[in-house]
Amino acid sequence: MGSSGEHSSGEDTDISDSETEEYTEKSYEELKKGKHQVKISDQAYTCPYCPTKKKAFQYKDLFQHANAIATSPKRNARERANHLALTKYLESELSVDAGGPSKPTGKLDTLADHDGDEMFVWPWIGIVVNIPTDLKDGRYVGESGSKLRDQLARRGFNPTRVRPLWNYQGHSGTAIVEFHKNWSGFTNAMSFEKDYEANHHGRKNWLAKNEKKSDLYAWVARTDDYNLNNIVGENLRKIGDLRTISDIMEEEARKTNKLVGNLTNVIEAKKMHLIEMESKFKETDSSLRQMIMEKDNLHQAYNEEIKKIESSARDHFKKIFNDHEKLKFQLETQKRDLELRGQELMKRETHNEIEKKKLAEDLEQNAVKNCSLQAAAEEQRKADEKVMKLAEEHKNEKEKLHKRIIQLEKQLDAKQAVQLEIEQLRGKLNVVKHMGDEGDLEVLNKVDLVLKALREKEGELDDLEALNQTLVVQERKSNDELQDARKEIVNGLKDMSLNSHIGVKRMGELDSKPFHDAMKRKYSEAEADERATELCSLWEEYLKDPEWDPIKVVTIDGTPKNVINEDDEKLIDLRENYGEEVYNAVKATLFEINEYNPSGRYIISELWNYKEGRRAYLKEGVAVLLKQWKFFKRKKGMD
Repeated sequence: MGSSGEHSSGEDTDISDSETEEYTEKSYEELKKGKHQVKISDQAYTCPYCPTKKKAFQYKDLFQHANAIATSPKRNARERANHLALTKYLESELSVDAGGPSKPTGKLDTLADHDGDEMFVWPWIGIVVNIPTDLKDGRYVGESGSKLRDQLARRGFNPTRVRPLWNYQGHSGTAIVEFHKNWSGFTNAMSFEKDYEANHHGRKNWLAKNEKKSDLYAWVARTDDYNLNNIVGENLRKIGDLRTISDIMEEEARKTNKLVGNLTNVIEAKKMHLIEMESKFKETDSSLRQMIMEKDNLHQAYNEEIKKIESSARDHFKKIFNDHEKLKFQLETQKRDLELRGQELMKRETHNEIEKKKLAEDLEQNAVKNCSLQAAAEEQRKADEKVMKLAEEHKNEKEKLHKRIIQLEKQLDAKQAVQLEIEQLRGKLNVVKHMGDEGDLEVLNKVDLVLKALREKEGELDDLEALNQTLVVQERKSNDELQDARKEIVNGLKDMSLNSHIGVKRMGELDSKPFHDAMKRKYSEAEADERATELCSLWEEYLKDPEWDPIKVVTIDGTPKNVINEDDEKLIDLRENYGEEVYNAVKATLFEINEYNPSGRYIISELWNYKEGRRAYLKEGVAVLLKQWKFFKRKKGMD
C-alpha cells in the first residue's frame, strides 16, 4: 500500500470546482486499488489525506471527520474532493467490516476546521475590544461585565463570565470573555469568533489600519494575544496557558483511560473478594456438615446405649420381683403349717387336762409364735409394699430420666439448660447411691460420660457457628455493596435509549400487545384499542391484589416447583374468552411477580440480559454503562 506522504507530494496546486467530481472519482479508484492506507486494524482507521494528524480513528469518527471536511467551505477543492472520495470508500468498501456505515450527524465538525497543533489560550478565552467608555471624574467608565455577558448569552454564545480590564486610567475599553472548559465551550467560543468575523468585526478587521472602527470587535485568544505586552496579554498569562487541541484531547483521553482502569481494578477486587468469601463459606459449610454428621452418630450411639441400660434395668426389676414372690410364697406356706398345728392342738384339748394344759401352753406358745409370725408377715408385707413402691418410684425416676435425656438431646445448643440437666442427674445419682444399687450407679456414670462428650461437641459447634456468623455478616456486607452498585446502574440505564441486549426490564409489567391482538379479532380498530386498554387495566388490578394467588407449589421428582392452578376461575374465563396468547402473558407476569416481588406485588426494575433471557450480571451492566459513557463523551467532543 502507498503511504499518505506519497499522495501529498507533488500536489500543492489546487483544482477548480469543475474538476472536483473528476478528481473525486480518481481518488476513489486509488483508494480501491490500495494505494493509500485507511484500515490499520480491525477497530482502528486513519485518514491518508491528513498527514499532520497522526491519529487512529474508529470507523464512525473517521467517517464524520471525512464528511465534515468534504462539506467545509473553508477547505480548498482538492481537500474536499479527497475527503469526499474517502467518505464514498468508507460507505461502499469498509461498511461491512465496521458493522455498517454511520449516518452523518448533520453538524459541521468544529475541530475539522482547525489544525490540531494550533495554539489556543486554555481555558477558552474570548477578547472584546472597542467597548464604549466615558470620562467621569478623571477616570474612564464603561458597561459592566454582567451586562455584556447577558447580551452574548442571548445571542447563544453562553459565556460563563465577562471581565472588563481596568488600568490606572479606569476602564480600558477591553474585556475578557470566559467560556466553559469543555468542548461545548470551545464550540461556543468559535461561534462567537465566527459571528464577529461574519460582520467584519474580527481580529483582522480590528488590526486593519485603513478601516474605521465602530461597535465591538471580538475574537478567540491565541498565541499572539497571549504574548502581547499590554493589559490583555498580562491577564491572559495570569488566568490561562497556551495549549493545542491535540494536547487537550490527549489529556482527556489519558484521564478517561485512568478512570476506566481504576473502575476495572475496583470491580476485579470486589470480584476476587466475593470469590474468597464464597470459598470460605463452602469450607465452613463442609466443616459444619461434618460436625452435624458426628453429632448424629453420637446421638445414635447414645440411643443404643440407653436401650441397653433400659433392658438391663428391666431384667434387674424382674429378678427383684421374682425374689419377692418366692419369699411371699414361703411365708404363706409357714402360715398354713401353723394353722394346721393349731387345729391339732385344739383336738388334743378334749383328751385330758394335762394334755389340755400342755395344749394350752402349746396354744399360748403357738399364739405367741403366730403373733410373731403375723407381725413378721405384716413386716414382710410392708417391706414388700415398700420395695414395690421403691421399684415403682425407681421406674418413674428412670422414665423421667429418659424424658430429660430426650429433652437434653433437643436442647444441645442451650448451654444453661444442659448444665441444669447435668446437675439434676447428679442429684438423682446421689439418691440412687443410697439405695446401694451398683447397676444403677453404672447407668448414671455412663450417662454422665455421654453428657460430658455432648458438652465438648457443643463447644465445638458454638465455635463453628460463630465463625459461620462472621462469614455470613461479611458476605452480607459485600452483597449489600454489590446490590447498591446494581441499583445505581439500573437508575443510570433506566432513562437511556440503548442499542444493546443489556438493559432495564420492568419485572411484573403486563404486556398489552396480546390484549390488543385479541380485541382486534373481535372488534373494529378504534373500539379494539379502547377495550384492550380496559381489559389490560382490569388484569393489572387483579395482579396487584394480594388475596388472589393462583400459583401453587407441587413436588415433581422430589423437588418443589411453582405452577399455575389450572382450576382458577379467572384464568379459565380469560383463556376461553380471549385466547392462549393473553393467558400466557398473564401467566408470565404472575411468575415474574412471584419471583421478584411476591410480597409487594408491584413493578420493580431489574438489570436484564435480553439476548439470553436472564438477570444480567453486574459486570455486564458496568460494561454497557462505560460504553455509553464513551459514546456520549465522543459525541459531546465532536459537537
